[in-house]
Amino acid sequence: MNLELLAAVPDFTRMSELGIDPVLFEIGFFKLRWYSLGYLFGIMLGYWWLLKLIAKPGAPMSRVHADDMILYATLGIILGGRLGYILFYQPSILANPIDIFKLWEGGMSLHGGALGTIFAIWLHARRFKLSFLRVCDYVACCIPFGLFLVRIANFINGELWGHETDVAWAVIFDTSGDAAGLVPRHPSQLYEAATEGLLMAVILWWLFWKTDARYKPGFLFGMAALIYGISRFLIEFVREPDAHLTHIVEQTGLSMGQWLTVPMIVLGLYLVVTAAGRRKRVEPIAGTNSVA
Repeated sequence: MNLELLAAVPDFTRMSELGIDPVLFEIGFFKLRWYSLGYLFGIMLGYWWLLKLIAKPGAPMSRVHADDMILYATLGIILGGRLGYILFYQPSILANPIDIFKLWEGGMSLHGGALGTIFAIWLHARRFKLSFLRVCDYVACCIPFGLFLVRIANFINGELWGHETDVAWAVIFDTSGDAAGLVPRHPSQLYEAATEGLLMAVILWWLFWKTDARYKPGFLFGMAALIYGISRFLIEFVREPDAHLTHIVEQTGLSMGQWLTVPMIVLGLYLVVTAAGRRKRVEPIAGTNSVA
């Protein structure tokens, strides 16, 4: 593909024409990035939605538990996401340990964030003697907010783009400072925002509010894992792999993101298929009446 020819084609959307700076504003050395806001508002909206969910009869936790949960989940997202990125994608960072704490430079793994959050929920549930799977079900319904916002932030940053393409909606990421961003590419970040964020939100909303899925421990959690896992696995076919990990694709035919997604799909399928067998009479955390 002729890079200079494609870069000169005027019909494709150019990031520079959108006028969106990855930095919302800066004061001195402080810079507020859309990427940071994606995580911040994702957590805030998730907490707001969690309070809506637990207000329904049969919730596995009270408001007090939810208030504590937000702290546990936030730490799980940040620590798990960062450590996951370093271990799965950029272990060279360990050569200079101070770089581990440079979160403002990016470098977070959604797989790592998921593992960190699950571990945080387990600690929280164990401490307060709550149903681990049912808490996971409720938290799973809240994660589409963060997934959607962070993927939009990835798009604004001009990172994690897709393969070269000539589809009508291709984007030239000419603000990235990378020569590879001078050709039309799949806006894979937007594909992920639509599937991992919007599609998951709609499906989980319907299952929670219109069915009895929330009374089947692990069902909603499993559905979230399936939707994310399948979406990520398929979109990785049009997403450009990290430059230092292309050898994995060449050797195995699958990217690192796809390999990390396989166990998520298997776990999700298991939880969904076996959820009905775990259903039992639900006793509320607050109040006296059984619910279902």
